[in-house]
Amino acid sequence: MRFDIITLFPELFAPLLTSGITRRAYESGLVDVRLWNPRDHAEGNYRRVDDRSFGGGPGMVMLAEPLFKCLTAIRAERQEVAPAPLLLFSPIGQALNHTAVAQWSGSAGAVLLCGRYEGVDQRFIDQYVDQQISLGDFVLSGGEIAAMALLDAVARLQPGVLNDEGSHQLDSFNPALDGLLDSPHYTRPEVWQNQSVPAELMSGHHAHIARWRREQSLRLTSLHRPELLEQARLLGQLSRQDEAYLKTSQSRADIENPSHGSKKL
Repeated sequence: MRFDIITLFPELFAPLLTSGITRRAYESGLVDVRLWNPRDHAEGNYRRVDDRSFGGGPGMVMLAEPLFKCLTAIRAERQEVAPAPLLLFSPIGQALNHTAVAQWSGSAGAVLLCGRYEGVDQRFIDQYVDQQISLGDFVLSGGEIAAMALLDAVARLQPGVLNDEGSHQLDSFNPALDGLLDSPHYTRPEVWQNQSVPAELMSGHHAHIARWRREQSLRLTSLHRPELLEQARLLGQLSRQDEAYLKTSQSRADIENPSHGSKKL
């Protein structure tokens, strides 16, 4: 797959592409990343890529023409029968999640537009952007970090990138975990600052370990992301044993914290 990145700061991507375990995906060509600076397609001595906003207000807006010329150059180099989608990282975009990452990991790639300043001329967005993506309800100084997040998430799902082929299947949000949160993890030493590793993990009994991890996944999801638990329930992914554990766990929490769930008058 190939991702073409339109960015005013291509140097920001160097650490991502050359560091960590995911560099295997980029070095091997499993994920082909090419960087394009719209300033190279701007006119004038100053290679201007932004201007003031009509109607006034603070900040600058990215010009449509350099972006159009940059996109045209990308299309010419890709030479695709079906043009790869152009994605813009934007607050109005759909929130990026595991399902979307999994879909992109099996695709032919895309063109990623990293906005800067107050944003991109709306006419370019209306004419050429196919999809908008958001990392969450906050604003970054540019789309580069969002683009890196997508690239990293996609790269680690490629065959041969992770040391253990199946490790990503036990990640939080993965369908293998019914979309729930992952369980806690422990390593050596067995006792650290008077805290021991849970006995179930030291038992050597694979069925007991698997059940403990499932229950911890249920517990953490119930505490921190209850909407994921409800979604799994609606999809019929919780067993009777799961439901029994959740009921017992909730009863235990109510006993330990009697004020839990009470309302102040």
